[in-house]
Order: sequence, then structure tokens, then C-alpha cells
Amino acid sequence: MVNPGDLRRLVRADTPNGRKHKMNRKVDETRSLEQLEGIKWPAPPPDATGLVKASYELRKLPVGRLDAHELSRLIGQDIGVPWLLPIALDLLHRTAHNQSLGDFYDDDLLTAALTRKSHVWRSNPGWVTEMKEIIAALDGISPCMREDIQQFLKESSSKK
Repeated sequence: MVNPGDLRRLVRADTPNGRKHKMNRKVDETRSLEQLEGIKWPAPPPDATGLVKASYELRKLPVGRLDAHELSRLIGQDIGVPWLLPIALDLLHRTAHNQSLGDFYDDDLLTAALTRKSHVWRSNPGWVTEMKEIIAALDGISPCMREDIQQFLKESSSKK
């Protein structure tokens, strides 16, 4: 049986190729995570879960073609965060203002982004600013989401 934590050990979000990495906003969205990271994962084990198999396959697609659900799956597993979080923030920013109109908005993607470890946010203060703008644009936030937002605000402002 595959442990979901195994995915995080293969490629840590903050250390692609074993090096510290600070991502800028320019991501070549025509490239896959495999191409961007320079790491090709082996085939998933035969007994891998659906999430693990999907994650392996999603790493092969151009990152610009990933939809909100696919982004949330990968980001939630800490896969490709330096490349995918800027794309997710752009999508959330574009759609947050339309949430009250009933247009597209994805709570799963917001949750995946909000719940990344604090070092991701501390090393990318521009992302924190964007997330705060997204949060400010939201109406009718669920109690569960409020908890994630409060935790994000607390951790992103701490100087650990």
C-alpha cells in the first residue's frame, strides 16, 4: 500500500531537486511539472491509490492546462507548489470577485492554497499579499473556511 506521504518525499514543495527554491511569478505554463522540476517520477506502484495515480499523471500535463480541481489535488499533496501556487492564486484572484454572483469559485483550491506550510508563505511575501486580496474579496465564508483563513493570517504574519 502506498502512503500518501511518499509523494511529498519524492519532491518537496520548497526544495525541488534538493535545492532551496524561491519562485517568481513567471511560470512557463506550456511545460509539465516533470519538465519544470527536471524530475521524472517512475510509474506509480501497482497498488497505488487513485489519488496517487492521478498525481503521477497530472505531473505530465502542461501546468497551464490544469483545472481548479487538478490544481487543488496537487497543491494539497504539496506537489509542485512553487509552480502551481502562482497559477492557483491567479485563478482564485480572477474568480473571487464573482463568488457572490454564483460564478465559478473553488473552495477546495482555496483550502489547498491556504493550508500550505508557513515557510511557503514566508518565502514568498507577494503570494501572501495576493491571498489577502483574495480573502478580502470573498463573501459568505463558511465557518470551516474561516478557521483556515485565520490560521493562514496567523502563520503568514509570524516571523518564525
